[in-house]
Amino acid sequence: MRKPPKSNNNDFLRNAVSNFQYQISTHPRFWLFTFFLFFQLVVLIFTRNSPFPFSVHSPPSPLPQFPSEIAVFPDIQTPHHDRNVIYPFGDSECEYGRVYVYNLPSKFNKDLALLTCDDLDPWKWQCGLVTNDGYGKRSMELAGILPGNLSAAWYRTNQFSSEVIFHYRLLNYRCRTNDPESATAFYIPFYAGQAVGKYLWTDEIENRDLLSNKLLKWVQRQKYWKKYKGLDHFLTLGRITWDFRRLGDPEKLWGSSFLNRPQMQNVTRFTIEKAPWDANDISVPYPTGFHPHSEKELREWQNFALSYNRTSLFTFIGAARGDIDSDFRSRLMSYCRNESDSCRVVDCAVIPCSNGSSEIQKALLSSDFCLQPKGDSLTRRSVFDCMVAGSVPVFFWRRTAYTQYQWFLPEDPGSYSVFIDPEAVRNGTASIKEILKSYSKDQVRKMREKVVETIPRIVYARPSGGLGSVKDAFEIAIEGVLKRVKDENEWKEYVDMGS
Repeated sequence: MRKPPKSNNNDFLRNAVSNFQYQISTHPRFWLFTFFLFFQLVVLIFTRNSPFPFSVHSPPSPLPQFPSEIAVFPDIQTPHHDRNVIYPFGDSECEYGRVYVYNLPSKFNKDLALLTCDDLDPWKWQCGLVTNDGYGKRSMELAGILPGNLSAAWYRTNQFSSEVIFHYRLLNYRCRTNDPESATAFYIPFYAGQAVGKYLWTDEIENRDLLSNKLLKWVQRQKYWKKYKGLDHFLTLGRITWDFRRLGDPEKLWGSSFLNRPQMQNVTRFTIEKAPWDANDISVPYPTGFHPHSEKELREWQNFALSYNRTSLFTFIGAARGDIDSDFRSRLMSYCRNESDSCRVVDCAVIPCSNGSSEIQKALLSSDFCLQPKGDSLTRRSVFDCMVAGSVPVFFWRRTAYTQYQWFLPEDPGSYSVFIDPEAVRNGTASIKEILKSYSKDQVRKMREKVVETIPRIVYARPSGGLGSVKDAFEIAIEGVLKRVKDENEWKEYVDMGS
């Protein structure tokens, strides 16, 4: 049988299409449909160039931006790892596995953000917590004392913003996975510090626990929580651990009971000050104002801090607490003023110190040593401000740093710091000035070099992907918890095989 000529098919199709086009174009609904499509196109073009702050494609907004998994940061596509397949060379990019970030209801994080306040308001501790992904506004006043573009790496960062910073970085983390089946650990982006903070200075004790109780009910319903009862879960607490460990004593009703709940006994938590007896508390550095955008910028700052001409022996930055009997900070303040030829004072009762200032930076850069008594608790952000500036910290309580930040600070305390017994200072048997003067220039130089060498480990880089081969505090913390969870899971599997 002969095949029909191809031209017949073409003619048939051409006629059919022509007839269809004619019928459509003459139908009255065609023009209504065309107008609808045109209107949709205009709306799409307008919103892509919209000046409104909530457009995904809009330019930077003056309003604080929340690190939203949906609106701001698209899901990172990571390859599915079949657990039934053996990878001969392992996961080279993610040695300790991958992390899955829960997409919590917004009441547990986004809705807690205080958006209508001045970042410089010292009476509102929440101000600036979510601004610029937790890093805060640019610190423009440092441009006058820092050379070149180094000031661009400095921000007015709130010391309680680690919850937001960790959430932002994890949403963009190279070892994040969208597949919970391939995850080694699970992150709960609950802003517990913001949830409790607004009620800490009120008598509304029930409200301090309200949101954390709801969070625990939510997470217990999740499939992957049930497997290990939270043993492979972790979160970040933006405040010190004591703000979440309310005691039963009526005289000690501070904080919430979040960490006292039985559901939290297996969960790992990053916190800026840990409880010494709780292995699930991992202390991470307080956020400072320095957030380098690149390894080059980081190295430039290290060289700058190392070579800066320091004209004072030591400095003290803080405020006297007259409401506390035998307040050690008051003693240091008086001592430093009496030793004005050797000590530089920044009185935080006069100069706002909450989010950094040019006066603080000048004092730290100009001094060989910085005095670091305990703050309202045993730790204080100033320790890290001091070290980032290349000044050698002087401690009076070992738990201010030595027993806190083992993942981040050098193992040998004497290599980067000085310890002075506070009782010897109080009773006059020790002179801070004479002790510090006893260190030779070479000894001070070596300690400063160690401090400057440590800077990458105690700062949070600005890029969402970190600083490449250089591991900052975030990278060290996440790898540490992933390794711990992986080791625990492998041990459980080994025990199960033997039973």
